[in-house]
This record gives sequence, structure tokens and C-alpha cells, in this order.
Amino acid sequence: MLNLNNPFRDSFDSYEDDAVHELRGEISPSLLQLKDLEYLDLSLNNFKGVQLPEFIGSLKELRYLNLSGSFFSGIIPQSLGNLSNLLYLDLNNFLDQSNQIGLGWLSGLSSLKYLNLGGVDLSNTAAYWLEIFSKLPSIVELHLPNSNLPILPIHFPSLNFTSLQVLDLSNNGFNSTIPHWLFNITNLLSLDLNSNDLQGDIPDGFASLNSLQLLDLSGNSFLEGQLSRNLGTLCNLQTLKLSLNQFRGEVSDFIDGLSECINSSSLARLELGYNQLTGNLPISLGYLKNLRYLELWYNSFLGSIPPSIGNLTFLEELYLTSNQMNGKFPESFGQLSAIRVLELSDNQWEGFITEAHLRNLTSLEELSLIKTSNSSLSFNISFDWIPPFKLRYLVIRYYQLGPKFPTWLRNQTELTTLVLNGASISDTLPSWFWQLNLTLDELDVGGNHLSGRIPNTLVFRFPGSVDLSSNRFEGPLPLWSSNLTKLYLRDNLFSGPIPNDLGQKTPFLTDLDISFNSLNGSIPQSVGNLKQLLTLVISNNNLSGGIPQFLKNISSLYILDMTKNNFSGEIPESIGSLLTIRFLVLSNNHLSGEIPPSLKNCSLMDSLDLGENQLSGNIPAWIGESMPSLSILRLRSNHFNGTIPSELCKLSALHILDLSHNNLSGPIPHCVGDFSAMKVKPPDTEIYQGSLQVAIKGTQYVYQQTLYLVNLMDLSRNNLSGEMPVELTSLLHLGTLNLSGNQLVGKIPTQIGKLEWLESLDLSRNKLSGSIPPSMVSIRFLSFLNLSFNNLSGEIPTANQFQTLINPSIYEGNLALCGVPLPKRCSEIDGTPQIPGADEDKEDENGHDKLWLFVSVGLGFIMGFWGVCGTLIIKKSWRYAYFQFFDKIKDQLLTFLALSVVRLKRKMSEKNGAGET
Repeated sequence: MLNLNNPFRDSFDSYEDDAVHELRGEISPSLLQLKDLEYLDLSLNNFKGVQLPEFIGSLKELRYLNLSGSFFSGIIPQSLGNLSNLLYLDLNNFLDQSNQIGLGWLSGLSSLKYLNLGGVDLSNTAAYWLEIFSKLPSIVELHLPNSNLPILPIHFPSLNFTSLQVLDLSNNGFNSTIPHWLFNITNLLSLDLNSNDLQGDIPDGFASLNSLQLLDLSGNSFLEGQLSRNLGTLCNLQTLKLSLNQFRGEVSDFIDGLSECINSSSLARLELGYNQLTGNLPISLGYLKNLRYLELWYNSFLGSIPPSIGNLTFLEELYLTSNQMNGKFPESFGQLSAIRVLELSDNQWEGFITEAHLRNLTSLEELSLIKTSNSSLSFNISFDWIPPFKLRYLVIRYYQLGPKFPTWLRNQTELTTLVLNGASISDTLPSWFWQLNLTLDELDVGGNHLSGRIPNTLVFRFPGSVDLSSNRFEGPLPLWSSNLTKLYLRDNLFSGPIPNDLGQKTPFLTDLDISFNSLNGSIPQSVGNLKQLLTLVISNNNLSGGIPQFLKNISSLYILDMTKNNFSGEIPESIGSLLTIRFLVLSNNHLSGEIPPSLKNCSLMDSLDLGENQLSGNIPAWIGESMPSLSILRLRSNHFNGTIPSELCKLSALHILDLSHNNLSGPIPHCVGDFSAMKVKPPDTEIYQGSLQVAIKGTQYVYQQTLYLVNLMDLSRNNLSGEMPVELTSLLHLGTLNLSGNQLVGKIPTQIGKLEWLESLDLSRNKLSGSIPPSMVSIRFLSFLNLSFNNLSGEIPTANQFQTLINPSIYEGNLALCGVPLPKRCSEIDGTPQIPGADEDKEDENGHDKLWLFVSVGLGFIMGFWGVCGTLIIKKSWRYAYFQFFDKIKDQLLTFLALSVVRLKRKMSEKNGAGET
């Protein structure tokens, strides 16, 4: 026996370059002198591409050969087929690269019982791979995971696996249904088909494999209305893995079947996670009395945990995270004395968690409970309660534990992860907490109202993480052991300078966020030692000085946020050395000079925010050519001049462009219609883009998680001239457009109504003329509009959204505008402009009206003249009567007038006489 296995490595995927713990070099032929050698183990070493020698096949007495994970190269020697006494052969991941091999040498291994060729490329074996392995008469275990097997044959009549008990065909990419020849391997104890692309239903043939103890079908594409009840006939089944599929429907019938075996089911592990299962968990779940591991997370289960859960006295791990369960915890939950892990987050639990639910959980080590918005669950635990368990992992988010820091943690001396985030604790961290002498992986008490000073006594293991953000801690920044990789201290009352030895004490930091504090001074030189730093967020402090040159040493920096400080001077050329930078935020400082040309090296840039500084010069055209992934460009409130470079239009991913409050001149480039990201709907999945302050609807907003949903163009407060480009109307999903405070002339594009997703439009303080385009009534989401102080004319539209835009200030300063909501009515203005195309219609209408007028007057004249005068001419007696009537009327009128004159004279004389008296 010769066991040279490397005990310091436990992974096939990678290896440390550590000569102390590895065998290397070539294998000496002197090994042949060990003529009685039966056992050879060289696994988990690093032979760095050395060819496995042919003479291994001359060790005729070998019964055990393990070369797994040893990074040999080349092909498997055909001479291995001479080892006729070999019982055990493990070549799992033994090659340093994918090499295709033949399998002809296997025919000589007549005694082989165990074979593992995992990770060996068998893609050139076509369909005959199954025939080759079926000719191994004694094979008991056959492991072929991740072997690029080309197909899974559906029919194979001559299969002869009479001794086979373990078959592993996982991770090969099969895209067929489960073949029925599998059900002829009647002695099979373990079948692993996980991580393929198997489809269809789970066949009833599994009922014939009544010896099966392990069945792994996870990570496939099975589609079935409900899980098949026939799996419940496998009463020897101990492990059943069906997670990461597409199963739908309820599970009651399926679990009922599993629980019907005589003397109860032997099932110890059941995995149904990451499916689309729904309904309530049945009472029969409690009949699976041997269950030790139950994984139901990431489904859509409803209702409560069944009270029968208390019968699972052997249950050690329970995963219910991310369902829609909404009931109370049953009292029987407290009977799970063997439970070690409870994952209960992201449900809609109700009621209370009391000591009764926890008093018998003596084995509990891990508890995770993260609240959703619909959960009303509360903790009701007495102040002096002493838990019966010793937790290692405790994660509670957004459930109220406060206002006092929970004293039941006082005896939890084995904690390695402690998360009490958003737990409404308004207290100081008590002195006894610091005296627990914990060695932590993670400490997160963010989002509370904790106060006081933080001592530097905590000890962390690598990689350690601390989150104290959004509290009221004060004093100097705390620093702990060198094992920290993540440090979040944002939004507190920390003051003073950044410690000079920050880079020495925490050299492995990858994430540092100390924003929103009261820190002052400059950035210490030691920060340049943080060579592994990915994110550096120091915004919203009182830091000063220049941007240090040594930041170029942090070559892997991904996010640099220095906004809202007092940094001054120029942006150093050295910042162009940050080739991996994607988010550069230097806004709200006192930076001056021009944008350094070296920034063109930062070709991965996603967001560039240099706003609210004193930068000057032209906007570089190379931004549009060297930063193809740029999605946010914010240069507002600086002193940039010149024109807007048309090269910016090449930024097809740009969805926020803010160049406002500068001295830019010239026209708006017509190529603005090339901003593809403003034409399409924002992505449905959340994308991290940091945080950004943008002006929308006349108000400054800070967007964080939803920034990727904002489509904005703000060119306001410049000296831009010319007309509004009609190409703007092709940006169909633009949400905010602000062109106010410029010198734009001409008409508002008639097709502006195509911008249906526009919520905010500000064109005020320009020299725009003409009427408000009728198409604007089609902008259905428009809630903010400002057209004031232009030369617009005509009637204001009143349909759709314009019925809500009734503030007169929207339209003030346009002397020729009329209609609601202005007091001036359009009838008061001569020559009111007509709607385009309406003049021709009115001319047509007027022509028709005139024609009918002439016809009706003519007919009226004929009827009136000949109806009256014609009869007088013809009939003499009517003529006499007619003129006598008019003579009589004339005499009466003359008499009435004479009397009226006499009466008037009499009144005048009486009035004059009274006046003299």
C-alpha cells in the first residue's frame, strides 16, 4: 500500500501553488520495483501536465488506483487495460485539461467494481459508450459525471448491469426523456441524473426499482401538473432530490404517497426547492418520521406549517424560505428537538414567536428569519429568558426585537454570524456583548438606532464582514483585525480623520463604505495599500485636499464615490489607470480644470458623474468613442463650454444624460435619436447602477435601487440654439426631457406625441413659437409640463392629460396663448391660429354655406314678392283694402306723435317754473 494523497486540498476545481503540500514532477520507473503493490493513491497532487507513464499498466497486482484531481496531461495510457486484478479505479478530474479519450482499454478490467471517469471528455464515444460499460461484468459503481457524454440512448435491449448498484450520469446535458432501460437495473441503489436537461414526465417505471435508496433528478426540465404519487412505492428510498425543476401544482397527493409505506417511510432527505409548487403542506408530512432534511424553499406554498410537524423528531434541517406561507407557528414546532438549521425567511407569517416555540430546540445552531412587507409576525420573548441552544448563525432582518438590545443573546458564546438588521433597537451595544469574546465571520446591526462608541476589541475570521450602517454611532472610525474584507460604516455620526493606518490594519478590504458621516482631513496614504479594494465610497463627509495619486495603485477598483466633500484641484491623470472602474462619482466638490484625457482608458465605465464642480473646457468627444458601455453621463453645474459633441450619440446604452447648467452653445445634435436605451422599455430585472441625484419634475430626487428605470435627458440652463431636433421624438421611452433656459427657436415638433412614456417635459424660457402640437394630448403619463416664457400662440389643448395640467404658470409668458387655464379666451384674439389642415376644411364649409344662402334668399324673394304683390296686382278689391289699411295706420301714428310732443312741452315748462321758484 502506498498512500501519497494530498490531505491539504479538498477540491478538484483548483489548486494552490504550494510546493510544501503537493507532489510534483515525473513518476520514476523505480516504482516498478514494488512488485507486490496493490494500493496506489496519488490523488489531489499537482503533476502540472506530466504524462501519466505507460509503465503504470505493469503493476499487475494493483487492486486500487486513485489518480483523481492530480492534473496529469495527455491521454489515458492504454496499458491500464492490463490491470486485470484492478477493483477500484478513480480518474475523476485527473487531467489538467479536457482531453478526449478512447475506452477500448476498459475491456481488460474484468475484475473492476468501482470506476470514476468524472470530468474526462468522452464526447467522441458517440452512442456506444453504454455498450462498453455494460461489458464490465463485475461493475458495482459507475460514475460518469460531467463527461460530455453525447446522448442518453432511449432503447438498449442488450443491457447487462446485473451487479450495478450506483449509477452517476449527472451534468452531461442530456436533453431526452428518461429511458426505460434504466428500470431493468433492478439492483440499483443510487441513481444520479441531476443537472441535465431531461424533460417530460417522471415515468411510472421507477416503481420497479424497489431497492432504490437515492434518486437525484434535480436540475432538469421536468414539467408535470403534480408530482407523481408512484414514487411513494419506493419504500427503501432514503434520499429524493427533485429541486430545480419546473414542477407545478399541489404536493398533498405526492406526500401522502411517500408516507404510506409499511412501518413508515425510510425517507431521510427530501428536496423540492426551486420549483413552482403551491397549496398547503399536508398533515401527512408529519408521518415521514425518519425525515432529517426537508427542503421546500423557493416555491409558492400557502397556509401554515401543519401541526404534525412536531412528529418529525429526527428533523435536523428545515428550509421554507421564499414561499407565501401566511399562518402562525404551531405550538408543536417547539418539539423539534433535533433541529439544527431553520430557514424561514420571506414568508407572510402571522402571530408571535414565544419561548414555547423555542424552549425545546436544544440542538438549534442556525436561524434565519427575514421579514417581507406582508408579515405581521412579532417576537414576544421575556427580558430574562435564557435559550436552551447555542447558536452559530443568527440572521434576523426587519423584525422588531427592540427597543432594547436582546439580552437572551448573553449566553450565545458560539456565534460566528450575527445579523440584527432593521430590528428597531434603540439602545447602546451593552458591555456584556463586547465581553463575549466572539470570533465572527459577520456582524451586521445596520438599520437600527444604536448609539455610543465602538471598541476595537472584536475579532474576525477571514473573510470578515462588518455592517454598522444607518445608526447613531459616534467617535472615531473603529478598526478591527486584518481579516476584514467588508466594512460598512455609512450613515452614522463618526467624526475625525480617516485613521492613518487603515491600509495596514485592514489590508484585505474589498469593500469600504464610510459615507454620510462627519469625517474630515485628507485621504491617508495607507489607503493606497488596499490593493484588493473593489468599492471605495467616502461620499457626504467633510474630507478635503486633492484626489490622491496613489489611488492608481488600487488597480481592481470597481466603484469610486467621493461625492459631496470638499476635494479641490484637478482630476489627476493617474485616475485613468483604474482600468476596471465602472462607477466614477466625483460630484459636489470643488474640482477644477478639464476632464483628463487619460480617462479614455477606462473603457468599462458604466456611470460617470462629475456634476456640481468647477470643471471647464469642452466636453471631450472621446467619451462617446472610448466608453461604449456608458449608461449614465452627468456633467451638470460646471463651466463646460463649446458644443455638444455628436460623438456622444454613439453611446447606445446611455439612458441618463445630464449636461444642464453649463455654458454649452450651438444646436442640439440631430443624432440624439441614436440613444437606443431611451427608445426601449427598461429591463424587468433589477440592475445595480449605484445612486444618483437627478432633477425630475422640477425637484431633485436621489435614485438608488430603481435608477436603472430612469430615462432622462437634461440640457437645461445652457446657451443652446437652433430648433428642437425632430429626432428627439424617436426616444419612445424617454421619461424626462428638460431643454429649458436656452435659446431654442422654431416650433415644437408636431410628432412629440410619440413620446408616450414622457412624465416630465420642460421647454420653458426659450424662443419657441407656433402652436402647442395637438399630438401632445397622446402623452398619457405626462404629469409635469412647463412651456412658460416662449412665443407660443393659439389655443391650449384640453383633452386627456391636459385636463389635469391646469396651473396657469405652465403657460405664462406666452402672450398669444389662449384658453383654459389662462383667463384669456381665444375669442378675444383676432386671427386665432387654426388647427393645421382646418383652413381648407372651413373654406369648403363656407362655400357650401354661401351656396345654400343664395338659393334660400332667391326662393324667399320669389315666394314673398309673388305671394303678396302678385295678388294685389291681379285682384282690385284687395288693392283698395290694402292701401286703406296703411292710410289708417299712418293717421293713428301722426295723432300719437302730436299728442306726445304736446305732453313733453307741458312737462318742460312746469319744470322750468319750479326751478325759478
